[in-house]
Amino acid sequence: MKYVRQRLIQLVVVVMAVTLLTFTFLRLLPGDPAISIAGIGASEQQLAETRAKWGLDQPIPVQYVKWLGKVLTGNLGISSAYNVKVTTLISQRLPVTLYLMFYAMLLSLIIAIPLGIWTAYRANRPTDRIVSSISFAFLSIPNYILGVVLVFIFSLKLGWLPTLSKYVSPWTDPVEHFRSLVLPVVTLAVAQVAVFQRLLRADMVATLQNDFITLARAKGMSTSRILFRHALRPSTFSLITAAAVNVGALIGGAVIVETIFALPGMGDLTVQAIFRRDFLVVQFCVVIFAVGFVLVNFLVDLLYNVLDPRIRHARALV
Repeated sequence: MKYVRQRLIQLVVVVMAVTLLTFTFLRLLPGDPAISIAGIGASEQQLAETRAKWGLDQPIPVQYVKWLGKVLTGNLGISSAYNVKVTTLISQRLPVTLYLMFYAMLLSLIIAIPLGIWTAYRANRPTDRIVSSISFAFLSIPNYILGVVLVFIFSLKLGWLPTLSKYVSPWTDPVEHFRSLVLPVVTLAVAQVAVFQRLLRADMVATLQNDFITLARAKGMSTSRILFRHALRPSTFSLITAAAVNVGALIGGAVIVETIFALPGMGDLTVQAIFRRDFLVVQFCVVIFAVGFVLVNFLVDLLYNVLDPRIRHARALV
């Protein structure tokens, strides 16, 4: 419990630091945000009224403290660009990004784990070299290029999928929901597959050299049982760590992918809010991203205790 409390305190400190830095940097951007809100042709009186309405005439520390107090009480304010509650915007956009990231992570693990096990078992053989070469090739392709290529092939040439993702909720039409997310999910997952496969392969190769694997083989255990029951579990620590760390990469990739495929998610909302100088929306988007990232890493730390009791006992002694 002591370790959990320490990690929760660190989580709060990290989120506070991220929000403070983001809040400060946004307000130090060149240009007057009041002009973006009121319009280019606004008079000086209108600009002054806009600054007073949105608190832009106050010092940055005062603005931050007031914003933080409102957030802690659940009052996120009104979007200056969309003229609706920030909570309404977030509730509409957040599910899209969560579905996109979840499907991308799930697809990458479903593909990478069998590939990593197989290439470790066939290490330094033609199969391993071919898969490794393909992984490096996909890893070197940026999301924005891969997305455009996939649209050109599967939408424009073959006509199998829509050019732009007209997002449909899974509760409305499950089939159209998956069709609208196929290309964005594949675009986001390809690089993750390459990373996860290479990490798992490297750890599996090392694990298969251990004495307990040699003993299992001497007992006549089948190859599949050795690979999946004895070698896989101790080889997943790097994979789990990479999956947690790559949540940040998924967030960054989601911003690009949602822009390419016109998905109405958090990434697209953040980009639009930045261009429109909608500080309240940008700030809370950053809060959600920061909380999600540190929370996933916190849960992964707890998962280590389940996978390896030695870690749990070591932390108990601290």
